[in-house]
Amino acid sequence: MIPAFDKIRVIETGPKPASWNMALDEILLNKLGDTPILRIYAWNPSAVSIGYFQSIQDEVNVENCKQNRIDIVRRMTGGGAVFHESEVTYSFLTKRFPKSIIESYRWICDGVISGINKLGYQAKFSPLNDITINGKKVSGNAQTRKKDSLLQHGTILLDADIERMFSVLKIAPEKIKDKMIDDVRQRITVLSKSFEEAALALEKGFGEKFQAKLTYDPLTFAEESDAEKLAKEKYESVKWNWKK
Repeated sequence: MIPAFDKIRVIETGPKPASWNMALDEILLNKLGDTPILRIYAWNPSAVSIGYFQSIQDEVNVENCKQNRIDIVRRMTGGGAVFHESEVTYSFLTKRFPKSIIESYRWICDGVISGINKLGYQAKFSPLNDITINGKKVSGNAQTRKKDSLLQHGTILLDADIERMFSVLKIAPEKIKDKMIDDVRQRITVLSKSFEEAALALEKGFGEKFQAKLTYDPLTFAEESDAEKLAKEKYESVKWNWKK
């Protein structure tokens, strides 16, 4: 049983470029202390993130992304390609967590579920790493572990433009694409809440789940400058993003 936390540091960074978002996650993970961190953020411009083991060439319609000014970035975490637009995104970083992969997902996702349910829903954990409402996916989550620290980040859908999503993800023949669009419409749901409403509920959900005091701390100068540097050197680089 993982004990509750005395406090959780909450960082609200708002809408930022994809490279900066992923760089900050890495900076916070590398410098994590005993106090866990909950970061709430969004993406500006919209973005596609691919899993660590994926290939941009295989997964992303790069030309459409360029034409629509959509960022592309490789994540530290695994999983599939994700289109980030109308959503709340969170990162949770901690040194204390269940060692079992599935139990750690369940444990952290319980905080997300607590927040979603504050908005009047009945969300549930769907192993390995999804959250559903009435059997439809509303949140996908991914993890990475480094030494004794864990980072889990995930999305909570506020709205979904399925055609736009499939215009930037590579889905071959048109008949398959049409079938997949219809299938996704049947399998996902959205909260239809504002970013601010969902973010506040999510923060409260984590506070209650872990019986923790929420402390709202802005980024330090070092964290911000280190993230800017890492974004340019790594997460905007061809070497990182196109390495598969």
